[in-house]
Amino acid sequence: MSGADLSHRNDVGGLFRAHYAWLCTRLRRYLGASPSVEDIAAETFVQLLESPGLTPIREPRALLTTIAHRLIYQLWRRRDLERQHLDQLSPIDPFGGPSPEDLAQFSQALTRLDQTLERLPGKVRATFLLSRIDGLTYPQIAAELGISLRSVSVYMTRSQALCTQHSANEPLNRPPLTQRSA
Repeated sequence: MSGADLSHRNDVGGLFRAHYAWLCTRLRRYLGASPSVEDIAAETFVQLLESPGLTPIREPRALLTTIAHRLIYQLWRRRDLERQHLDQLSPIDPFGGPSPEDLAQFSQALTRLDQTLERLPGKVRATFLLSRIDGLTYPQIAAELGISLRSVSVYMTRSQALCTQHSANEPLNRPPLTQRSA
């Protein structure tokens, strides 16, 4: 471990001791008494620890808030995706919905898809999500992100290729949703 790495770890450790409780309090404004508060606060510091730390942090609370907000948005996006998929599944089983095993499989698949999408650069991922989740057209996406229509097309092609690769890695023979008898 180099001196810079050790120094960065010590700096982040000091920030953790100084600002963890403050960050948890701040996150409770957005998440209430959710158990996710401490998870997001801890993940904020993990991401800070994993980032290259060659420059001193002048405004640590602003940086911590920015990282934490990004993590909150990811959490909310994941929950929205799960809710959308569950809503789509509701008509499939009129006798009470999918089984707990099916729900666990869908949740795991969504988590893996989210991890796959995290590998995309920010604007590529944003383009994909604006198209697939928000239902925006290419011109609307271009206006929203301040990019050209050509860039939107290239970004969608790139994200589609990654999703195709992700689908190829998913198990092909999933058991069908079971219907419970009345």
